Amino acid sequence: MPDHAHSSDSAVQAQLDRLAALSPGRDILGLERIAELCRRLGNPQHRLPRTFHVAGTNGKGSTCTFLRAILEADGRRVHSYTSPHLVRFNERIRLAGTLIDDAHLAALLAEVLDVAHDLHASFFEITTAAAFLAFSRIPADDCIVEVGLGGRLDATNIIPAPAVCGIASLGIDHEAFLLAPEAGTPAGAAERIAWEKAGIIKPGAALATLAYAPPVMDVIAGRAAAAGVTPFSEGEGWSVEPAEAGFRWHSKRRSPPMSLQPRMAGEHQMRNAGLAIAMLQLADPCPAPDAIARGVANAFWPARLQKLAPGPLTELLPANTEIWLDGAHNADAGKHIAIHFEREPRRIHLVTGMLANKHPDALLAPLKYRLSSVTVVPVPGHEHHAAAAFGPAARSAASIEEALVGLPIDPDKDIVLIAGSLYLAGTVLNANGEPPV
Repeated sequence: MPDHAHSSDSAVQAQLDRLAALSPGRDILGLERIAELCRRLGNPQHRLPRTFHVAGTNGKGSTCTFLRAILEADGRRVHSYTSPHLVRFNERIRLAGTLIDDAHLAALLAEVLDVAHDLHASFFEITTAAAFLAFSRIPADDCIVEVGLGGRLDATNIIPAPAVCGIASLGIDHEAFLLAPEAGTPAGAAERIAWEKAGIIKPGAALATLAYAPPVMDVIAGRAAAAGVTPFSEGEGWSVEPAEAGFRWHSKRRSPPMSLQPRMAGEHQMRNAGLAIAMLQLADPCPAPDAIARGVANAFWPARLQKLAPGPLTELLPANTEIWLDGAHNADAGKHIAIHFEREPRRIHLVTGMLANKHPDALLAPLKYRLSSVTVVPVPGHEHHAAAAFGPAARSAASIEEALVGLPIDPDKDIVLIAGSLYLAGTVLNANGEPPV
């Protein structure tokens, strides 16, 4: 599925149009093109500040957010590269804590595109090179890089020597790419996904991970051992424990435990925060405990179990109706949403738009006993499922606005969940006047 990007700034849009015309418009795995592209740009990946590299199926963006919030609470200047964007392409690149501005972005993309004319590089490869070029030029203390797809052959894996690698939640996604037949890879789907994600582990880099089923953990441990790295893993080295208004983080490397209160909803976000803290425990210097507490409390990553604020969309429903937004589009993410709402007595009206290469059961299966209705909307600019894919009771609507107006809502008995795609989530945030900043 191709990446799509639009900008209200004419100079940025001109470069995005160049990129769309030059790029093959699809995901391509492999390091040959990004290596040559970076070589032509003077190998900026060799001039990054202390770097944290994060892979995973779900939660890697949230983990990056916790990392950035904690480091900034500790007074450090932080670059970050994440994907995808929700509303504006600029969201992908933060320079010393601030979203890249349009003038800088336009010039940066032009510079990279000027040397990439014959490489047939992908959208993600071009933008990764642009981010690294910016990071190499702007002073900062730290650099946080989120893997785009997989790990082993992802463009971000051109980084030669990250200080710390992290592996977030693992599940089955992007099967066409990550489960493609290849000699010498694990046979099981879960083990193969883990093997690909663990491809970011490099000699000399520290490694923190979540806890996984034994066969998956064995794969990661094997990849780590081959690189001479000892994993600092949930359960073995650190743990999180839900507590009143938050969670407690325990570590064999630190005593006493820390009591923390995250802003982001969901027990899975406690584990993402725990992974970020574990990564920072492996770094030198490690942020002070009060900076960790403030960072966890301040961290916010849009469209991850986000309750929409009053705005044009929420005003379409009766007063006090809760609308929750999440970009969940695979089974692992659907499971986390279901866990979050399992103690919620109100019924859920699901409004969803899902790309054609995703599975509707990712949301329907974990939520099936909680749903009052399912309304299916298009994902603008992308191939997407029709309502029929969600079962005979699902209805269709031409837009988010039409879907919300048609819901039979009782605020005391119902809530609304919009989920299924990060592209759809971006449309919702823009329509409700809540673009990421």
